[in-house]
Amino acid sequence: MNVVLWILQVLLAVPFFAHGWLLLAPPPDIAPLLLESLPRWFWVFLGVAEICAAVGITLPGVSRLQPWLVTWAAVGIMIVMVSATVWHLARAEWSSAVVTLLLLAMATFVAYGRTRLLPIRARYAATL
Repeated sequence: MNVVLWILQVLLAVPFFAHGWLLLAPPPDIAPLLLESLPRWFWVFLGVAEICAAVGITLPGVSRLQPWLVTWAAVGIMIVMVSATVWHLARAEWSSAVVTLLLLAMATFVAYGRTRLLPIRARYAATL
């Protein structure tokens, strides 16, 4: 189960990092399309949030420092994916909605798996 969860975490981190970077530094031909629907500040916010999610779903687990952040990153991804699914369905972008639903399912499983099935243990035990 640990291998499955790690594979899902990496499969979530890669597209979120790539998409976040795309939103922060869009190619010249894509930038006007983004600005048609929402203001630039929103795309920057979303890009930073997606890059943070990609880092948060992997780095705390690898380092085993604050591993509870993996679950919270997965929950954050879930929130973004629910919103993205609604957005794509409202715009009749069916294939994008399917992709966001798949990412939502993956993030939900990672959040559940890292909370209930196989939490990552912290490197150092808390001492008083």
